[in-house]
Amino acid sequence: MIPISAVKTDEETEQLVLEVVRSGHLAQGPKVERLEKQFAEIHGVEHAIAVNNGTTALVAAMQALDIGPGDEVITTPFTFVATLNAILEAGATARFADIGDDFNIDPARVPALLGDRSRALMPVHLYGVMADIEPLVEMAGERGLHLIEDAAQAVGAHDDGRFAGSTGVGCFSFYATKNVSTGEGGMITTGDDDLAERLRLLRNQGMKARYQYDLPGHNYRMTDLAAAIGIPQLARLDEIIKTRQTNAEMLREGLAGAKGLVLPAEPAEGRVHVYHQFTVRITEAASLSRDEFVDALIERGVGCGVYYPRVVFDYDCYLDHPGVVIDEVPNARAAAAEVVSLPVHTHLDEADIATIVSTVHEVLGP
Repeated sequence: MIPISAVKTDEETEQLVLEVVRSGHLAQGPKVERLEKQFAEIHGVEHAIAVNNGTTALVAAMQALDIGPGDEVITTPFTFVATLNAILEAGATARFADIGDDFNIDPARVPALLGDRSRALMPVHLYGVMADIEPLVEMAGERGLHLIEDAAQAVGAHDDGRFAGSTGVGCFSFYATKNVSTGEGGMITTGDDDLAERLRLLRNQGMKARYQYDLPGHNYRMTDLAAAIGIPQLARLDEIIKTRQTNAEMLREGLAGAKGLVLPAEPAEGRVHVYHQFTVRITEAASLSRDEFVDALIERGVGCGVYYPRVVFDYDCYLDHPGVVIDEVPNARAAAAEVVSLPVHTHLDEADIATIVSTVHEVLGP
């Protein structure tokens, strides 16, 4: 089986983890601080605050910005459920603007949702490519809204040199299958000194010094063990991105012209896609349905994944939730019925890529 994702560690990672274990300091410490500095430098921000996962990053960002009950956050309907869950955990209400061809929120759909209760825009940089951020920056500035970037899948992505997470408050994930992984973990980025200080307090029970509590906080800390796993990956982030881009280009070339298959939209000029996922669409022109296509690939030894099979609010637990407003999102619904992600990770070789391409052609037919 060629897996949809693969997690492997190298000798440097093992040595850093062993160093932490032998130090006796397993909780947040010098390795976390080192990871934060690396991350801030890469993304061109003043502050990077490590937390225990990407969902926590979103929740803490909203808490630090005092977003809560009575406030509305406008986001995308085509995302992992953590985006919505974080909004609800903060006590806010979620609104949904439809998506464009790049699977990201369409800025043109946002103005119709803005109202007196709007407090934040939360674009998701899905699959590794940034949303069209400039119009959202302008809207946020004109309306006095916060911009919270859900960049869980976009470590290292940028648009004309503007890195994901460097415009508003950036929220990243280091989950096991991400381009940079610590198993579980997250990062929040900001250029605001006061906000960064508030976030550091929130993650550590509100303590500025031992038993000095400045605000009600939480335990959102990352461990030094987790940070030790991430440090070597950040050091070779350029290599990781390049390998994924090369794999994506080989897939794009090999799959061009396949009947009923739509390739990922080419990123706009200047926009760098880091290919957390290589996501195609199986349309009505194909010889079989999307779900049949998935089953056929897996049966032939090619892993794949459907990210995501429904729009984020289309589950019983959300349909009647008071914090969820069901907006019309036909583009997102259409995408959810057609998307399939193919392997694009760094542990593929050319033979794997050739197998993926030939298997897709075999399944779709002439």
